[in-house]
Amino acid sequence: MIKRPKVKVEIHDEQTKVKVPTGLRLLVRRSCTAVLVNEGFDDPAEVTVTFVDDERIHELNREFRQIDDATDVLSFPLGENGVYDTNPETDAMMLGDVVISLEHAVAQAQLYEHSLQREVAFLTVHSMLHLLGYDHVNGGLERVRMREKEEEVLTKLGLHRTSSYYLGEDDEI
Repeated sequence: MIKRPKVKVEIHDEQTKVKVPTGLRLLVRRSCTAVLVNEGFDDPAEVTVTFVDDERIHELNREFRQIDDATDVLSFPLGENGVYDTNPETDAMMLGDVVISLEHAVAQAQLYEHSLQREVAFLTVHSMLHLLGYDHVNGGLERVRMREKEEEVLTKLGLHRTSSYYLGEDDEI
């Protein structure tokens, strides 16, 4: 029997451009838990997920990453090297914050020809891996390993990829 960590996922909807479909909040919670189970993270944990629009994520991207453009998801880890602050009221590890542009997610779901649910689950899983210390910025094997972990979790959630993942010309292994 797989031990499931106790995970509190606080979800906020701070946008009005996209109606949040029924079941999406539950899928986000399941996605967060699935990453922690897959990574063998047994401690109680807390994560905050906020839905925003492109305008707001653009502001955050400019402020925190100095990138003057909208993006799909931002991760704000509260830990480093596997060490997290603990919420004194709950004894849960505070992993960090995830910010998802639902406006961007809708566009990407259409572009990649899959459901909004799969796109939001992917963005959640991707961001959760960032909160746990994974990165893909340098490309190469680091990027491939992160993508493999993303797809492994999504497959366990029943959200299989409709096409195979491939490296671009500029990616090196």
